[in-house]
Amino acid sequence: MNSVSPLFPEQASTIAPQVDALYFFLIGVTVVFTGLIATAMCVFAYKYRRRTESDVGEPIHSSLVLEIVWTVIPFLIAMAIFGWSASIYFQIVHPPAETLEIYAVGKRWMWKFQHIDGQREINELHLPASRAVKLTMSSEDVIHDVFVPAFRVKADAIPGRYTSIWFTPTTPGEYHLFCAEYCGTRHSGMIGKVVVMKPHDYQQWLQGGDTEGSLADRGRRLFQELACVSCHSTEGSGRGPTLQGVFGSQVSLSNGTTVTADDNYIRESILRPQVKLVAGYQPQMPTFQGLVDEEGLMALLEYVKSMQKTATPQP
Repeated sequence: MNSVSPLFPEQASTIAPQVDALYFFLIGVTVVFTGLIATAMCVFAYKYRRRTESDVGEPIHSSLVLEIVWTVIPFLIAMAIFGWSASIYFQIVHPPAETLEIYAVGKRWMWKFQHIDGQREINELHLPASRAVKLTMSSEDVIHDVFVPAFRVKADAIPGRYTSIWFTPTTPGEYHLFCAEYCGTRHSGMIGKVVVMKPHDYQQWLQGGDTEGSLADRGRRLFQELACVSCHSTEGSGRGPTLQGVFGSQVSLSNGTTVTADDNYIRESILRPQVKLVAGYQPQMPTFQGLVDEEGLMALLEYVKSMQKTATPQP
């Protein structure tokens, strides 16, 4: 594993070297300016010290050139830092088109991970090397934070909504996983590990163990158990709008506005269906708050997403 220093964790993702380069640049700028300011203070304190009791200070006349120099140079450095950090930020928050999607639920004091192929894990996350991975996260209680130091990425898991983070692991091995948001008395014990495997080994791991089918299959079964199909038919003839092809589309609301049917919209429509009514439909859908837990919501979300992939999905 590559490590820039014994004081720093190894660089185990594609974004890690860029984050470290920016970090060391910031340290370098800080050290240089701290040294310059400290040196100037010492030189001026000695050079302009009061040598006798009769010494009287002379008035200082400002220099326009000097004012421009010490304004422009810090401004240019600040703009360089802004542009560099913005570039890295946009990379971190915009995942590529094709990612391995995994769901994560934070709960005091553990992490629960759900692979779309059906595998579940607690405080462990198995991943393939050299493949972009997107974590879609939520919390069952308070704010948590997924932090993998070797990947140089972290993001909050927030109750009541979905957040996401993505990265591409590069080196097989085991890496520390922490909760980086204080969440209670056992916050320090909310730790785990990320196991990065070679792609072939990861496929073998996926095939091992008992699963309940894919996450979309679990969502389909829950969709039936909750009788959602009685209103949301694939033909659009039910009392509610069809979910066929809805994910990612623009939905027209009864108040005349439109909204993108993303993860958080689907979640809100399940738990608080009266907040954003689809145009042309009555507010008849009951809330499923308290009836569906976070893992169930993720299964339903994945099922709705799967309706994009087939022309005639099963209800």
